[in-house]
Amino acid sequence: MTEDLRLDSLEGVGPVTTKKLGDAGIHNIMDLIVRGPVEIADITGMDRETAEKIVNKSRLQLVDQGLIAHDFVSATDIYKRRLEIGKISTGTECLDNLLDGGLETQALTEVYGEFGCGKTQWCHTMCVHVQKPIEEGGLDGRALYIDTENTFRPERIVSIAKANGMDPEKVLNNIIVARAYNSSHQILILEESGAVIKENNIKLLIVDSAVGLFRAEYLGRGTLAGRQQKLNHFVHLLVRIAETYNCAALATNQVMASPDVFFGDPTRPVGGNVVAHTSTYRIYFKKSGKKRIARMVDSPHHPEQEVIFALSEAGVVDPEDGTTKKTTVKKPTAQVGHDSSITKPKIKKVEPETMDSEKKTATKTADAEKTETDATKSE
Repeated sequence: MTEDLRLDSLEGVGPVTTKKLGDAGIHNIMDLIVRGPVEIADITGMDRETAEKIVNKSRLQLVDQGLIAHDFVSATDIYKRRLEIGKISTGTECLDNLLDGGLETQALTEVYGEFGCGKTQWCHTMCVHVQKPIEEGGLDGRALYIDTENTFRPERIVSIAKANGMDPEKVLNNIIVARAYNSSHQILILEESGAVIKENNIKLLIVDSAVGLFRAEYLGRGTLAGRQQKLNHFVHLLVRIAETYNCAALATNQVMASPDVFFGDPTRPVGGNVVAHTSTYRIYFKKSGKKRIARMVDSPHHPEQEVIFALSEAGVVDPEDGTTKKTTVKKPTAQVGHDSSITKPKIKKVEPETMDSEKKTATKTADAEKTETDATKSE
């Protein structure tokens, strides 16, 4: 670590405060930016105003070093900066087309879907591809895999590495795995990941899955508020880490069936708006026989579209039939419960004046008929 990033290089941060921050997993000024003044105040016991000053000083120092952007910049500067953002190729033409080149750094990509749709397989595949040289679509970096469901399998990494012509032992050594056993442990691992990311050139941070432990521990509506608060802290921390340390964040999410949906797909990701609003990109995986379908559900600049992919010994791959083109998703125009094929009968609107005229005509006709009948009787 350079001297400019040390905590004691900041004015107002002495040995006692440095130790308190270190015990909480905050080892440099980049960690201060990630955690924020509210959490810093809670950890150290200092007042909120002092914590805000320290964090602001850290931010200005990182701006001077060119590690983060200024507060006010032109759209041109942002555009140039985005051109330099790294992308990890998925190793498939179909998913690269969907993501416009691959997983993006400084962003959180969320993938949700039912069991067996390929979420964990994609995570394993990306752990291998991130290690490839930049000219081959990787970022020449390592991966940090936070496993919350005990689904990480090193033997799967070996098979994917061999299929890609890479040394399995070297690939395994470049993947750091952290097993989380409960939601609090999951948050703690992420809070302490800053030093690991900085020291090990981590370019891909995976959480598989992000919501599973929260969902298992917080049961019933009475605990929903507490669960969402902790989950909100976790996903926002995940995004700040990706932005600050310039790595790609990939998180899997579970699903549930919405009982109030009578038409269409009832599958919904768990986590509510907290996760939906925080994810930069949201992708839906679903099964279709032996093939899998990936749909871009939410993105700042991608259209809603879907592609077909497959699973093999090499991990996530293109389908054998070569179907890699994007298909734009057309949203139905008919309302739920409405059959657009049924044509409603046209109802003629009768104006009041017309009604009066027709009434008078009918009366005259009736009188004429009565007169004619009376005349016949008299004859």
